[in-house]
This record gives sequence, structure tokens and C-alpha cells, in this order.
Amino acid sequence: MTRFDFDFLPSARRLLLLWGVGPSTAYVEVTDTELRVRFGILSMTTPMTNVASAEEVGPFKAYRALGPRMSLADTGATFGTSTRGVCIRFHEPVKALFPKAIHPGLTVTVADRAGLVAAITDYEKRSNETGV
Repeated sequence: MTRFDFDFLPSARRLLLLWGVGPSTAYVEVTDTELRVRFGILSMTTPMTNVASAEEVGPFKAYRALGPRMSLADTGATFGTSTRGVCIRFHEPVKALFPKAIHPGLTVTVADRAGLVAAITDYEKRSNETGV
């Protein structure tokens, strides 16, 4: 399992506490079988086989990136603690923000963006080689 901690803008820490988001409650975990994301009181888990792609995104304006958000354009979700992140796309939409809402993608603002993209890309390469 590889864990990626979120990158916090110092000015956003107090605001994020409204959702229970802090350094110990905001992270992404990539295992051999699952992608797990915790963002304070919110969480999302999906099989790695459901992950279609990942790419670095941003910078965004802070007022558009911080906190839990849903895009009105594509219904993608964001768990944001800073202005740069990784957009993870799914084969099948996932639940992340609201019980009945599903999202084709999730943007997470982890500190090691390149590392998260590499972990997802490495999984895709391994599964293509083994035919999983």
C-alpha cells in the first residue's frame, strides 16, 4: 500500500476543519486492489480496476478548489486542500460527496502529485501485462 498525504494551504486549515479535514484525516491510499480516499468525514473506495486514468491538474483559484466540491460542468468531485492536484477518472462513476450523487472523476490535492499519477499508471501497466 502506498499512502499520499494532502497538501494544505496554511490559510485553508481552519476552513477545512468544518469538514473534519486535517493532516491525519486526509489521504489517498493505493493498494494492489483498491483506491481509497479519506477527506475528513467523507471517503471513497473503488477497485483499482475501476480507475481509468490520472493526471496532474491546476493551479486553480483557491475559492474554487478548497473543500469538498462538485463540478457543475461534469459532476466530477473535488477533495481540495490546495490549488494543484490529481484528477482521477473512473470507468464507472463513484460515490464521494453525497449519498445519491455519482462522479466520473475525483480531484485530490495531494502533496506528491507525480507519485500518485505514477502509482496509478504503474498499476495500469502491471494489469495490462498480466491481463487483469
